[in-house]
Amino acid sequence: MTNFVTPDIDWAALTPILVVMGAAVLGVLVEAFAPRNSRRSVQVTITFLALAGALVSVVWRWTVVDTEDAQAVVGGQLIEDPFTLMAQGIVLVSALLAAFVIADRTQTREGSFAASAATRPGSQEERELIRAGVQQTEVYPLVLFAVTGMLAFPAAGDLLTLFIALEVLSLPLYILSGMSRRKRLISQEAALKYFLLGAFSSAFFLMGVALLFGFSGSVRYSEVAQATTATVGMEWMLIIGIVFVLVGLLFKVGAVPFHSWTPDVYQGAPTPITGFMAAGTKIAAFAAMIRFLYVIAPGMAGDLEVLLWVIIIVTMLVGTVLGIIQTDIKRMLAYSSIAHAGFVLIAATSFEISGISATLFYLLAYGVATVGAFGIVTLVREKDSNGNITGEATSLKAWAGLGKRKPALAVSMLIFLLSFAGIPLTGGFVGKFTAFAAGIEGGAWPLVVIAVLASAATAFFYFRLVVLMFFEDSDERTTVVSSEGMSLVAIVIAAIATIALGVFPGPVLDLIGNAAVLLP
Repeated sequence: MTNFVTPDIDWAALTPILVVMGAAVLGVLVEAFAPRNSRRSVQVTITFLALAGALVSVVWRWTVVDTEDAQAVVGGQLIEDPFTLMAQGIVLVSALLAAFVIADRTQTREGSFAASAATRPGSQEERELIRAGVQQTEVYPLVLFAVTGMLAFPAAGDLLTLFIALEVLSLPLYILSGMSRRKRLISQEAALKYFLLGAFSSAFFLMGVALLFGFSGSVRYSEVAQATTATVGMEWMLIIGIVFVLVGLLFKVGAVPFHSWTPDVYQGAPTPITGFMAAGTKIAAFAAMIRFLYVIAPGMAGDLEVLLWVIIIVTMLVGTVLGIIQTDIKRMLAYSSIAHAGFVLIAATSFEISGISATLFYLLAYGVATVGAFGIVTLVREKDSNGNITGEATSLKAWAGLGKRKPALAVSMLIFLLSFAGIPLTGGFVGKFTAFAAGIEGGAWPLVVIAVLASAATAFFYFRLVVLMFFEDSDERTTVVSSEGMSLVAIVIAAIATIALGVFPGPVLDLIGNAAVLLP
């Protein structure tokens, strides 16, 4: 009989995760016991306090953790090191900005979420709930549970913990994607597609975990890494296991051929959730991918090179070519995110220390700009023939003349688009420069050449929107709604951060450079 050994747990190291998870559980209790009229204000308060508190705890842990050492938490299932803390900090910054957009309500007193996601779209029950002003406040604990998974994802020190974090991250997003207030059927279709394809990718992921366990006899990253140099004769099992785990991670970042969910889910999900998902999921998934590859597979770089290069090239080309032909702004930004996934993969798979810091900086710049861009989309609305404000104006033509009617909002969108295009003096330019430099350092200069050409091509669909906003006549069927102001806070902060990261990137690059230390 084997005696159970109680793991030595440093609870302080788990503070960021515990704060957010505890707030999520508290939010569930609020839904069960708080009066309906007070739930929204309580949930919004809990959400902001939890995310801000977790960010403060990350800063505190940064001052405590030794940059030359890593700490195994919960028996090595989680790792606390500078890389983990930096990735968690970037996740929380993006989540905090996204929370402003999620919590905002427009002048019509509507949020972006269905009165009750469980009702049949167009039913009498749904109309009665809308008239009664019912709000779906379960959104807030679901967002916090998703953030919990995002925080655990880059910290995972073994494959089973990585899978658990993946599911904690994903399951709330499947639900949130189907909760749009308008275009309910499209939203529910998007949620179903996301769930089914996500379950399929998780099956690949688990098969990869099983193969890696069969190869090494362990699910711990460090022990699998040791087995790669000590075990002879089962290299096929190692390579296939790594590839299958990568399938699950590449699905989350929207890389081709695992991208088919991206445009439909981006279009169908409530726009604040689209921004939250586009930023937070990519940050967490790329951070988890870096730890997995750099700890387990650095010696397998040559074996994986052809596969990774094909995925990167096809991802950049598909994101660029299909992005050009889009007429819906949310689908355009979806294909933009696919192209960006290809750019980030160049740095993430360079197997160079510079690739780690370049990836983190790129994710920070992309995350804040993405939340800001989708925050603007929530405020640009259509009007019906009677002048009533209806849904979001997602057609690109509807954005014509926005610069004349709302110049400040259009200039903010211009900043985000310039950052996506990689124009100098924006965070996106510095992110692409460092990512491509890391790729060249890792010997992937052909990928960098293709990426530069693809980046120039993607500028077409960004500048097409710029021309519509500033150089076309105004579309009278489009209006910009006022709101409680929380979305504007997120947009202003994101715009300032995007410019600051482009004009004064040095301090942030130095800080992230200190975090580019991966220790199993």
